Amino acid sequence: MDILKDLQFRGLINQQTDEEGLRELLGKESVKLYCGFDPTADSLHIGHMLPVLILRRFQQAGHQPIALVGGGTGLIGDPSGKKAERTLNEKETVAFFSQRIKDQLSRFLDFDREGNPATIANNYDWIGSLDVITFLRDIGKNFGINYMLAKDSVQSRIETGISFTEFSYMILQSYDFLKLYQNHGCKLQIGGSDQWGNITAGMELIRKTEEDAKAFGLTVPLVTKADGTKFGKTEGGAIWLDPEKTSPYEFYQFWINTDDRDVVKYLKYFTFLSHEEIIELENQTAEAPEKRAAQKALAAEMTKLVHGEDSLNQAIKISEALFSGSIAELTAEEIKQGFKDVPSYEHTGEEIGLIDLLVNSKISPSKRQAREDISSGAIYINGERVQELDKVIAAEDRIEGQFTVIRRGKKKYYLIKY
Repeated sequence: MDILKDLQFRGLINQQTDEEGLRELLGKESVKLYCGFDPTADSLHIGHMLPVLILRRFQQAGHQPIALVGGGTGLIGDPSGKKAERTLNEKETVAFFSQRIKDQLSRFLDFDREGNPATIANNYDWIGSLDVITFLRDIGKNFGINYMLAKDSVQSRIETGISFTEFSYMILQSYDFLKLYQNHGCKLQIGGSDQWGNITAGMELIRKTEEDAKAFGLTVPLVTKADGTKFGKTEGGAIWLDPEKTSPYEFYQFWINTDDRDVVKYLKYFTFLSHEEIIELENQTAEAPEKRAAQKALAAEMTKLVHGEDSLNQAIKISEALFSGSIAELTAEEIKQGFKDVPSYEHTGEEIGLIDLLVNSKISPSKRQAREDISSGAIYINGERVQELDKVIAAEDRIEGQFTVIRRGKKKYYLIKY
């Protein structure tokens, strides 16, 4: 199956220019293509995953991806999809973000692949040295104001206001496409659906500047959720690719909790499972949704891809321990991941009676209620039910000397830190 047919099966093509021309080109040569990633934070999040994985799919099909880090455009700010002006970061901050993103992109693309290695570029290399006269005379003259005003990324901001800085972003992104075409022979740009105007503007600049040039554009759909909430967001914020910002366990849980209505779509979008495997998981979801086979496959594939097999195994171990109550089997590091968002209490002393600890940590509102909770079997220490009223929490109740996990009832967990 050719790459475009695979993308169509997966629902990954939102818009494309000259489908037949692009299919013909992809069939006769190893095509260089790029996608840009502006460094607006020190990590990519799962909202960036779709275009990153499109680059990976093209590479697996024999083509050459260029991951463009926007060290230059990141200093300007893309108005696409934004209702107001972005806060401009300092040059040093953007340079730091750029390096972090470059490192993350290296996980998904093969830079040593025989025949079609991936490439990383940074548009600060040509935008940083661009003087204003050259910008206005050689680049800006190719863009009519009416043409720019007609683009959705600008149109959507006319009423709320857009600065000349962000208005010029389209020209700079177009210049990126031109430079990559000239320097690398790059003929295809991909991006999110909100980048269509910028992509077609770049194609137009190439057409006007380079004789007999032919460039192509392709956008991927906006990822949506069936319940109407924003994809990639939880109560704790964005789902980051950096394990320090979103732990592998949290990452795994995000995918395992995917709605049945979304899970097959996400399997197609994000995983490299075959069409047959996806169809089989779709059938299993329809026949036995309670088994969550598709969610388990999605969570496993994504966690392994982003964090590696060891982190996947750790995330599964934490999940199973929390489900079964076998807390004592977890390490302190696994406790940190699994109980990151539960209420916690720091105990600075040595041994303490369980009743006093329940009251001090506000697990039980009073000593009377604490006694009742213990007597009724509602209190668990590291997964084990405790019903002794004179129980003392000592060193042996601490996991690696750092934590004691208390559960009250079926689901309410509390973390005691030392």
